[in-house]
Amino acid sequence: MSVPSTTTLPTTLAWLRDTMPVPGGIAWLRLRNQSNMPPDVRYRERRVTVLPEPQGWIAIVGIPLEAQLGQHTVIDQDTGDRYTFEVFNKQYKTQHIRLKNTRQVNPNLADTERIREEVAKIKAALASPWRPTAVSPLPLSKPVAGRFGGAFGSRRYFNGQARKPHNGLDIVASKNTPVIAAAEGVVVNAGSYFFNGNAVFIDHGQGIVTVYCHLQDIFVSIGEAVARGQTVGTVGQTGRATGPHLHWSVSMNNTMIDPALVLQR
Repeated sequence: MSVPSTTTLPTTLAWLRDTMPVPGGIAWLRLRNQSNMPPDVRYRERRVTVLPEPQGWIAIVGIPLEAQLGQHTVIDQDTGDRYTFEVFNKQYKTQHIRLKNTRQVNPNLADTERIREEVAKIKAALASPWRPTAVSPLPLSKPVAGRFGGAFGSRRYFNGQARKPHNGLDIVASKNTPVIAAAEGVVVNAGSYFFNGNAVFIDHGQGIVTVYCHLQDIFVSIGEAVARGQTVGTVGQTGRATGPHLHWSVSMNNTMIDPALVLQR
């Protein structure tokens, strides 16, 4: 197989091959396909990230938080080859959060209608069509300088009421701290959301989308191409937030994964 050197698997990702597949994690699979073109590899009918290395192609599969433990199957649509991996258990922390704005816990009817419309927009952004890339989007750059706060996967209780697990990583920083794009890509959505506040969605290709929430300012618009490291907004406290921070999510094959797994080291 001959592939351009610009697309070669970054050596900084090699450690992922030993990452245990868990809910909210990733699975690393070496493919038998020797095609010069990126193979069409699917998990749960969604196309996954494929990156070349000298011996062939690697599939990096995002595993949903709700994934059942046990064996899972990935299919190469081009060759019909099937690959399996086992998902192991992981215990995530529990987090209790107290909010003064009770509508952020129990929205009223108007809020609920707004949220329903916003969920459709979010789903569309995360389901951006798979496209190849000349340069690997991974690993991702840390989008803001700050300390890590709320962990990915934590089981959350707002004012004592159970809600969905935390699907991102919180980075605590002062208000108006610049927030940068974690890799080059295209802005597929940007705007104000009930829970996410001011948010930006960037499609990086290969089925990878990053989300930047609770922003104070947004400096990009839908359809705009952005470079890795370009400022896309500033840290804020908009939406459901108890203090200034960036909620940062990473979606692979339309599945939220732990962003820490694919951060530049």
